[in-house]
Amino acid sequence: MPTLVLPYPVIDPVLINIGPLPIRWYALAYIAGLVLGWWLARRIAATDAYWGGRPRPAVVSLDDLLVYAALGVVVGGRIGYVLFYNFAHFAANPAEIPAVWQGGMSFHGGLAGATLGIYLFARRHKVPVLSVADLCAAVTPIGILLGRIANFIKPELWGRPSDVPWAMVFPDAGPLPRHPSQLYEAALEGLVLLIVLQVAVRMGALRRPGLVTGLFAIGYGVARIICEFYREPDPQLGFLFGGATMGMLLSLPLIFAGLGFVAYARRSRMEQAA
Repeated sequence: MPTLVLPYPVIDPVLINIGPLPIRWYALAYIAGLVLGWWLARRIAATDAYWGGRPRPAVVSLDDLLVYAALGVVVGGRIGYVLFYNFAHFAANPAEIPAVWQGGMSFHGGLAGATLGIYLFARRHKVPVLSVADLCAAVTPIGILLGRIANFIKPELWGRPSDVPWAMVFPDAGPLPRHPSQLYEAALEGLVLLIVLQVAVRMGALRRPGLVTGLFAIGYGVARIICEFYREPDPQLGFLFGGATMGMLLSLPLIFAGLGFVAYARRSRMEQAA
């Protein structure tokens, strides 16, 4: 047992009630992530030096992109959670599927939904899909950072039992101190990845279509797998085999896809230089 356990800072998951409508931190995290991502995307799209003459979405069109991304993240995130994490429950209780305010979203499902939204947006506005994907990838860690903080406040997705001095006893998680794995994910998948991608953008990564998308996919996949070693697996799934979790398995194809995007960007650069 640890000699020191940090007290869990109990925060009401409902920020404020407006009449019968509760305003939850969870929902605010999604909204703030989308809005701040939209704001940063506008700044990046407006900076000619980042693109080196490459075609990119017009700044005024990013209002539409916000709508496409929001719908993709919410619908895809919920469908992904239903299919990958709790299919038996929702098959027996299909009326609960739309109840996203109760929690239960899958990052990988949200990413798939956002990818579809990016494709539809690019076709409608006649801009290269990879340029839109790179722009979105550069700002997505903002939403991940805020979303993981919301997981910590809720609280949900807590860590495995641990004796580290910063372990916490989470409500409804039993008496054992646990890793605050939500904060690990906020730091690695959110803050660190955001910094890496912003440095890449400023070093000219957007001039190579697919590079930022690839870096994001690799960075998120690796960070998620690392954090899964400290995160308690979903109780309805547990460990799948060999100590692997669903989050690990879903992150592996993401890493391979990222490597493919980086290879494509590198090859395109070499062909241009030839």
